[in-house]
Amino acid sequence: MLEQYKDFNEKRMFIFQELIKAFWNRRIKDVSDLEDLVNDIKIKYDFKDSDLPFIRDHMRVAMGLNPKGNVRFEDELDLLKSNKITHPIVTNIDGPCEFCDEHHDKCIVECKYEDPIYRRNTKPLIINDKCLSCGHCVSDCDFGAIADKIEFIPIIDLLKDRDTPVYATIAPAAVGQFGDKVSMGQLRTALKLMGFKDLIEVALFADLLTIKEAFEFNKLVKNKEDFFLTSCCCPIWFNMVKKNYSKLYEKMSPSVSPMIASGRILKKLYDNAKVVFIGPCIAKKSEAKEPHLEGAIDYVLNFRELKEIFEALNIDLDKIEPDDVDHASLGGRLYARTGGVSFAVKTAVNRLEPTRVVKLKSKKVHGVKECKGILDDLRDNKDFDANFIEGMGCVGGCVGGPRTNLDIDSATKRVNDFGEESFILTPFDNKNILRILQNFNILNLEEIMENEEITKILTRES
Repeated sequence: MLEQYKDFNEKRMFIFQELIKAFWNRRIKDVSDLEDLVNDIKIKYDFKDSDLPFIRDHMRVAMGLNPKGNVRFEDELDLLKSNKITHPIVTNIDGPCEFCDEHHDKCIVECKYEDPIYRRNTKPLIINDKCLSCGHCVSDCDFGAIADKIEFIPIIDLLKDRDTPVYATIAPAAVGQFGDKVSMGQLRTALKLMGFKDLIEVALFADLLTIKEAFEFNKLVKNKEDFFLTSCCCPIWFNMVKKNYSKLYEKMSPSVSPMIASGRILKKLYDNAKVVFIGPCIAKKSEAKEPHLEGAIDYVLNFRELKEIFEALNIDLDKIEPDDVDHASLGGRLYARTGGVSFAVKTAVNRLEPTRVVKLKSKKVHGVKECKGILDDLRDNKDFDANFIEGMGCVGGCVGGPRTNLDIDSATKRVNDFGEESFILTPFDNKNILRILQNFNILNLEEIMENEEITKILTRES
């Protein structure tokens, strides 16, 4: 009974591609068209009539909607018109678990973050106030019992609306994810062909936040007992600290992530703009919907989803002329891998205060075990020789995210090479930042910490 569910992550992408083609070409007029697609999927993958609720639920999730169980399509097209994706991002699907006893040893019964989120039953039980939406369970369950919502279908109408500028901001881990010879410039051209106004490197906003965190480090770390936790990139690291280590949370940078900064700034600069973030991470989908961050980013796609979108729309990246623009420095681009934030902030601190007595000494950890270990050590006041703590929830950093298309070692090399290709050595040399800041009447970088408007944009609510 379980065979039809096997390798479902691949089958799920077939469902997604068929939905893309149908909605892009405006073939979905009413729910009967969705039911026709259900039958096509059933026949193609030898599902049974009893599996139809399972197929419908995966179609719903692929449209960014909540699963409903044993219910035929009814108001899904009306829900899509709201253009709003809601929590929970990671959700469970009825069906495969009741046939999965023989695979019990492979089933996730405990989240990688050591919270008892999953309990064996007819389906996984997700305790949402503990779930960090990291998405590793989605990748690990290859029978389709757990899925994350895909946010592309609501974007299609925006891309076809010439009165709405839609900007894509892309994580620096994207380099190499769509082919060895596919450049960031070719990705920019491809997205413009789809209807995006432009593609902007999130590393540009990482440069801006690097400068902010360098100022914060200089202010907060005055002696050898002081330490500083960066929060910039990783929502998993941030949520681990906030939910489980309240005393350490006080030592954490108040900065928003580069993703949130990109959306807030672009919407300030361009009227009526919509912003779509593209990255390797499922947790970013959840971050974008946090109450105090909501509105900065309208939709989040990941690399694997974007790859399927290009295939569904017959966009051959290898044959596209590149539109190359240098947006970010070496340091900003290195945010994609473990140690990148530490490198960037250290170069900025040294630039700001080269004769500093207490030097920045970083400790870089990645993966759940290491992150939890260092947070336990800090909580227990164990001594170690570091005052700047960088945590990444995924092994390798963002290049090890659950929705990448490339292995960690290859992706890390590509990120390092891409960083070295930048003509901008440090964030202080990035004239793009100065152009942005001029819109806030800031004429030099030292004014970042004094300008109320830009400070509010770059700072999360306490």
